[in-house]
Amino acid sequence: MSKPRKLRSRKAGLPPGTLVHIGEIKTARTAFSVIDFDEQGLQERQLPDPAALARQPRQHATRWVNVYGASSPADLASMGSTFGLHPLVQEDILNTAQRQKLDAYEDYLYLVLHRYELQPNSLDLVQDQISLVIGRDYVLTFQERPSQTFEPIRQRLRGGHGSLRKGGVDTLAYSLIDTVVDSYFGVIEQLNDYAENLEDKILGRPGPGTLEGIHQLKRCVSQLRRNLHPLREVLGTLHRDAGDFFRADIQLYVRDVYDHTVHILESLEDLRDLATGLLDVYLSTVSHRVNLEVRALTVVATIFMPATLIAGIFGMNFKEMPWLANPEGFNYALSLMGLIAVVMLLLFWRRRHI
Repeated sequence: MSKPRKLRSRKAGLPPGTLVHIGEIKTARTAFSVIDFDEQGLQERQLPDPAALARQPRQHATRWVNVYGASSPADLASMGSTFGLHPLVQEDILNTAQRQKLDAYEDYLYLVLHRYELQPNSLDLVQDQISLVIGRDYVLTFQERPSQTFEPIRQRLRGGHGSLRKGGVDTLAYSLIDTVVDSYFGVIEQLNDYAENLEDKILGRPGPGTLEGIHQLKRCVSQLRRNLHPLREVLGTLHRDAGDFFRADIQLYVRDVYDHTVHILESLEDLRDLATGLLDVYLSTVSHRVNLEVRALTVVATIFMPATLIAGIFGMNFKEMPWLANPEGFNYALSLMGLIAVVMLLLFWRRRHI
């Protein structure tokens, strides 16, 4: 499946609220699903198009509509008409390059979150945008592609146990936000495992790819930290100023999600410091290995310097020199070279140079 990427430049000169999809198309076909639920029961359906939402009678008090691959302006305009969404909200949903943010309107909240995952055996970070519209009696979620992010919420609704069925819109919205934030801990654990493996390689025998791995770790951690930093402000505002949409008891849980976000950002700070420390350790290790090799070469060169001197002296073109006429002169010269080499080796050993 091809994945064309539509850039912001396509919107140059267009009026605000113009519906143009910006970003990567990550799914070939848009999928719509709706779950109506309350304490008495649940009804779940798959819909062929957004126009069917207006024709679907609501069976229960709370409605959750999920959309995979919202890239069609016509589909989004239809949903916007059904739920009374502002054109700027529809525009932001189609723009999958949004930062995490919270916009408050009279009858609903618009929330942008990001979902992250790491590619297997690499530090290639995949980012998906999740848009949430939290109304008085409904929640809309827009995801770039099918995922299992919200499947635990669906299972809890189908099971009918706990407070999710009874809680209504604010409980559902909190659960969705909490699920997204908790997924970041899995990414942090993968980065920690990668950093530990790098540390083992550095303290052992680092290979040619070790330095590249350190830079990949630093780049990934910096990208995560930069993208997640606005989330703390978003959740803080949601806890303080969204009393019209969240009951007081649910706001306590929203504050707990805020605490999780602070913990995640602190973990990213620790990972950034660890990556910097790993780079310093790597450079020190490489420098130490070079020093050892240079020292070994220096010892060898120093040991052979007297032999070179003696050979040079006996190679001079003088007619009268000691040992030239002696049949044992060659053996004497070799013995002198060997004796000097042994004495120097003993001296180096006693001084801990070898």
